[in-house]
Order: sequence, then C-alpha cells, then structure tokens
Amino acid sequence: MKDSRPIKVNCRWAALQVIDLERVICPLHDLADPGAKGFTMGGGEWPLRGFVVRRGDTVAAYVNHCPHAGFPLNWQPDQFLAPDMPLILCVMHGALFEIDSGVCVSGPCPGKALRPLPVRVDRGYVMLEEGVPLEEPADLGR
Repeated sequence: MKDSRPIKVNCRWAALQVIDLERVICPLHDLADPGAKGFTMGGGEWPLRGFVVRRGDTVAAYVNHCPHAGFPLNWQPDQFLAPDMPLILCVMHGALFEIDSGVCVSGPCPGKALRPLPVRVDRGYVMLEEGVPLEEPADLGR
C-alpha cells in the first residue's frame, strides 16, 4: 500500500527568486570603492555600452558616450575615474563629471550630463533595471 502522507522537504533554494542574468553587470564586490567598470549588453551592431561607478553606498550607471564629442569616455578597460579626484573623466578632451549626477563640472561641456542608466543592487549584484533596452540609444547619432 502506498503512503499518501505529505512529505516535508527542507529546500533552501525553493525560496530563491530568479535573477535575470542578461541584466547582471557585475558582482558588487568586483566594484572598488571608488571604482568603475565598463559593460556591454545586447547584441547586434549597436549593443548598449555603459559603465557603472561606485562611491560609498552609491552605485550609478551611464551610457559610455561623452556629451561633448560623442566618443567613449575611456581608452583602457574600466578606466573611467580621474586619478586624483572622485570624478568621472573623459580621456578624449579632459571633461570631468560628477559621479552621482553625471553633470560636467569642468572641461568643454560644462552643465551637460552623461546619460544615466537605471541600476539596482540585488542580492550582491549590480543589475540594469528591467525595461532598459539592451541596445545603444537611437538618439546618440552614431
């Protein structure tokens, strides 16, 4: 005769939520404080190219596109910060941008801002928010 009593199972993984791996930028512990990391998401000819930057508890993300000349801000991988200041640096023309707001505070485009990308930290991972297209914004003019 078959036993029909309910079976109790202790499954720790049963309570876990699914993470959309396509939107994971990096583990938070891979991002120095202060620090920055570039990323590419999506496919095709014009994937989304951006970078995340961390200072303290703040993590922000921007499209890797200088508002002055339209070039990527970095020449070397993950090199987005000014060497001696807590600012984002465009290596092409020396523009400096605030980490928290992306606003240019020095250089050829004062008052203009980097294009922000909404991100969150979820279970130790920096993630691009749902709904952000995984392609370069069409109005960048490339």
